[in-house]
Amino acid sequence: MLKGKSILLIVSGSIAAYKSPLIVRGLLDHGATVRCVLTQGGSAFVTPLTLSALSGKPVYDNLFSLTDENEMGHIRLAREADLILVAPATAHLLAKAAHGLADDLASTILLATDKPVMAAPAMNITMWESAATRNNTVTLTRRGIRFIGPETGDLACRENGPGRMTEPQAIIEAVVTFFKDGSKLKGRHALVTSGPTFEALDPVRFLGNRSSGKQGHAIAEALARLGAATTLVSGPTHRPDPEGVKVVRVETAREMLAACEQALPADVAVCAAAVGDWRFAEQASEKIKKTAEKQPPPFTLVENPDILATLSRPGNRRPRLVIGFAAETNNLIENGENKLATKGCDWIVANDVSKGSQTFGGDHNKVHLITDNGIEDWPDMTKTAVARRLSARIADCLQGTGGGPS
Repeated sequence: MLKGKSILLIVSGSIAAYKSPLIVRGLLDHGATVRCVLTQGGSAFVTPLTLSALSGKPVYDNLFSLTDENEMGHIRLAREADLILVAPATAHLLAKAAHGLADDLASTILLATDKPVMAAPAMNITMWESAATRNNTVTLTRRGIRFIGPETGDLACRENGPGRMTEPQAIIEAVVTFFKDGSKLKGRHALVTSGPTFEALDPVRFLGNRSSGKQGHAIAEALARLGAATTLVSGPTHRPDPEGVKVVRVETAREMLAACEQALPADVAVCAAAVGDWRFAEQASEKIKKTAEKQPPPFTLVENPDILATLSRPGNRRPRLVIGFAAETNNLIENGENKLATKGCDWIVANDVSKGSQTFGGDHNKVHLITDNGIEDWPDMTKTAVARRLSARIADCLQGTGGGPS
């Protein structure tokens, strides 16, 4: 299942490092090539000789080793692997990765890599639940690092709770699934909209909304990771372009619709953008100044095109699966069900954006997936996790293995 795949295993200083040889053995049994990087702390629990004997490759442990740098430097280690797996991942190493520190070989590799990273945390329950570790994991998840566990159970410190490293077999299965999922949407085209739209009143002022684009961008990246050729049509945001995604930047609702129609045909369209319902009937060419009477000028608003309804219309260019978002401040489910019925789309992802929800601009989202088959209440998750779960459902639908519209 992993034939031809090269995996770089980073072993850091946790008692769980004694299980790392089992991970090496399991990855090899699946056909992978494994190279190991051992931190100074990791070497207190497992020896370089053990990992070298099992992997059949040299073990790297010194950032400034002249021999290692001559044979395979840290940049090559960081970029020639198909996947970097950190198991166990200590709180210390996660903190260094989150803050961009590079004071040893392992942290330098994590900073220098442009390849996927998976991490299996292992630490004391209090360390795992600390605000610092939570913030670090949110930061790393936002950057695309995938976490495996940790699990709840007996810890080496004789406490019981979350912090136990996931068992080697489950880690290996997660790696296998990662590579398997990477081809789920191969040959498919996905269209995603993201961010707000701005409708200009004059060269200075505009009518807009608070959408940050975090959720839409995360969905585009998740679909691309499943192998889809993904086009992201983004309104004005400060978000970086997702890796492996074609990005078309627009400002107004009409520009967004035109870019979406230009991107068709597509197998799936996910309309996550917060598109303005109205625009100004007239746009001033110069900044509108106050009058002597200090009376506000009259404004006339006209309706913007409905992108979700347009993409959902029957026809040979309609995507097989059209998904809309319902950002609501009240009557969440009722309004979401009404939107599903009136727009003609297949699924609605309803989420609460009321004051205090911190959905706009935040890193978490609690959504409800509404289809003709019913309502699924998803737990509070990071927007990256929501994106990956939704993308997995999309893949299942397009592959005909469930999760599709009735």
